[in-house]
Amino acid sequence: MFNKVVIIGTGLIGGSLGLALKKKQLAGQVIGLSRKKANANLAKKCKAIDIVGKSLEVVNNADLIILATPVDIILEIAPKIAKKIKSSCLVIDVGSSKEMIVTSLDKIIPNFVGCHPLAGSEKRGAANIQPDIFCGCTCIITPSAKTKQLALNKIKLFWKKIGSKVVVLSPKKHDQALAVTSHLPHALAFALISSVPEQFLGLSAGGLKDITRIASSDPGLWSQIFLSNRSNLLSAFSSLQNKINALKIAIKNKNKKLLTKILAASKNKREKLG
Repeated sequence: MFNKVVIIGTGLIGGSLGLALKKKQLAGQVIGLSRKKANANLAKKCKAIDIVGKSLEVVNNADLIILATPVDIILEIAPKIAKKIKSSCLVIDVGSSKEMIVTSLDKIIPNFVGCHPLAGSEKRGAANIQPDIFCGCTCIITPSAKTKQLALNKIKLFWKKIGSKVVVLSPKKHDQALAVTSHLPHALAFALISSVPEQFLGLSAGGLKDITRIASSDPGLWSQIFLSNRSNLLSAFSSLQNKINALKIAIKNKNKKLLTKILAASKNKREKLG
């Protein structure tokens, strides 16, 4: 599909995309660029990329550029590469929030398409890359009024070829959805584990470990994600607080019937996740 692909950010997602591109033979050459040189070198050692780039000049003549860095770095890098890429170059990102990115990049990159593969884990870095991480996962594509149809169609095909199911949402709808399905759960996991007294950690069973697994995620990355989707996350906090208050009232009033009804409704909704 592409002669030259440049991946900026060769961690878990960027490196795994490199492996997927090579495994599916979708790229003639894959170049990786990372602020952490060790990450890029490891990605090359794992055969996720062919060449370790030394500067942003590597984007010259690229057919596809993948921005796989935190949101703030994407916003910082985009204006720099916009001046260097050819007019036909496709540019995608894999950021966890979209309105801020799409609004900014739409103005400076003609063939930009916002993307967010719902893949990955609490682990980061090139040491954890794997080629099949996108197989069966959902990739949300967030076009805007400025998105070119040809670019959109090619990026849809790209994600399908590496095994992802494509869902198209507006950037606004994406951020509203991810606030409650991803960002709120991460915030809750961080808050929950911090509320457990140190002296009781050794007495925890599987439940605490299961629900707080994602609190092992990178704090720097997630603080940036929270801030980039601030208004939607604050709204999600309010909704959650209402649910917690309903539980508190039922427990305080010893209202077993209401408490059971609340828990049953939650159980039924959870089972719809599969």
